[in-house]
Amino acid sequence: MTRTDATIAWYGALTTRHRLMRLGGGLLIPGMLWLMLFLVIPGLVLVAVSFLTRGAYGELEWTFTLENYRRLAGFSLFGWTADYLIILWRSLVVAFVTTLVSVVVSYPLCFFIAARPERSRYLWLTLVIIPFWTNMVIRTYAWFLILSPEMPFARLAALLGFIPAGAPLYPNAFAVYLGMVSMFLPFVTLPLYASVERLDWSLVEAAQDLYASRTRVFTQAILPQTMPGLSVGIILTFIPAMGMFVVPDLLGGAKYMLVGNLIQQQFGPSRDWPFGAAISMALMLLTMVGLQIYRRRGKEIEVL
Repeated sequence: MTRTDATIAWYGALTTRHRLMRLGGGLLIPGMLWLMLFLVIPGLVLVAVSFLTRGAYGELEWTFTLENYRRLAGFSLFGWTADYLIILWRSLVVAFVTTLVSVVVSYPLCFFIAARPERSRYLWLTLVIIPFWTNMVIRTYAWFLILSPEMPFARLAALLGFIPAGAPLYPNAFAVYLGMVSMFLPFVTLPLYASVERLDWSLVEAAQDLYASRTRVFTQAILPQTMPGLSVGIILTFIPAMGMFVVPDLLGGAKYMLVGNLIQQQFGPSRDWPFGAAISMALMLLTMVGLQIYRRRGKEIEVL
């Protein structure tokens, strides 16, 4: 049998239903097992734990209850309070603002890099990637030095009357947002740059020839072409930003607690695993709702 005949025989066998099912199953089984072991089963365990009861010493008691979710909703022996709901809402706002600011900064940055000579583009992209070379905790601690009272930023803020003289620019919401954006900016810039680099400039020129305003040129000619990279960047930023606890803990202190800090406390010093699991489920639900809203809005933008 010649090589051509062998190739024809192989493709002919591949197109039979039995062989397709067997080959497809063999390719899917490793990925399905990976998802089952590291995603589905831990998720189901988390759901089950969220309905359990905490013992007197932090152990799990197999007594199913809805008390953890009632407590998360604000109900307790002393009445109703909105403290936990405020933390959830604040986490959603911080994730949204972090993603929005990262997108706004990434667009001009990507166009700036794309306009550089081809040789120097890799240098600029390397500068964007450099933060990944350092641990997140170390990068966060670097902001302590940058925002310290001895640095020009704090001195200028004190001169303008925003902070007392000799005080640092942390812990506060500004420091949290600054740290969050610096952490997640590369996650938006890199996939967005991949779309900007492949931009069809003939569509942009056509929109300009038709006397479209700068806003319409962006929304009609640029935004639809960069939506693939933008979608990836938003997802990679919004989801981890919802559960971030290192940056708020260090730069926000006890004054700016997010849901990630709340979960860390339950699985840490408090040893209240059922309540921590309930908070984690609420975080997953908020993330899914946010992504679903973005998915619908993204389709509307593509239609426009």
